[in-house]
Amino acid sequence: ARAIKYRQENQEAVGGFFSQIGELYVVHHLWAYKDLQSREETRNAAWTKRGWDENVYYTVPLIRTMESRIMIPLKISPLQ
Repeated sequence: ARAIKYRQENQEAVGGFFSQIGELYVVHHLWAYKDLQSREETRNAAWTKRGWDENVYYTVPLIRTMESRIMIPLKISPLQ
């Protein structure tokens, strides 16, 4: 939740979810970007914000595995 406040300016957060069935407490974050260039710019800009590095420092030890996927919305998606 603290990480979201650093990223709200660009409104790229779509959703955050975690599982309670199957493999427990798997966290999923969905972020929307116009393109890969805007994704890179937004992610780099987060590092210029005071406190972001501290947030990452305390979060990283909690991560066992991490994946990143690029998904393209269908034409009927409101995320166009």
